[in-house]
Amino acid sequence: MDLTHVHLVLTHFPIIGTLIGIGILAHGQYSNNNTTKKVALVIFILMAILTIPVFLTGEEAEESVEQIAGISENIIEEHEELAEKAIWLMGLLGVFSLIGFIGIVKELSFAKAITFITLLISLATFGVFAKVGNLGGQIRHSEIRENNTGFQGETGNGIIDRHDDDDD
Repeated sequence: MDLTHVHLVLTHFPIIGTLIGIGILAHGQYSNNNTTKKVALVIFILMAILTIPVFLTGEEAEESVEQIAGISENIIEEHEELAEKAIWLMGLLGVFSLIGFIGIVKELSFAKAITFITLLISLATFGVFAKVGNLGGQIRHSEIRENNTGFQGETGNGIIDRHDDDDD
């Protein structure tokens, strides 16, 4: 298994894990159940840690696909730039989750507020990561591309136009 494969395998976890954590934390906030909140916060911490190898293997994944016909350099660039922002947001989520977890364990007065802020950050994080994941999918799956004018020879539907007009 090379780094490209590692990137492709791990890349789904921060998206799905964050979504699961949101559901659990929202339930914990609603039910005011600290055990449930702690479970969600641990999930966010784990997703923040897991995001590091996903990010670090991205360059290798880019190198392995950029020479393949039909690959849009524009989408790769957009994916990479948004991923750079997303990792910082995931890091922020991880830090707030750790602070919230410690706050709940030590029964600190700010624990309820910090877990609510963490929920808001997790929603933003999921939104950004969903967009990053969608862009990553568009790199190899032209059928899901929104704007299909990323490179020469590409038609409006994301399909490479291999028809040579001189052969008529």
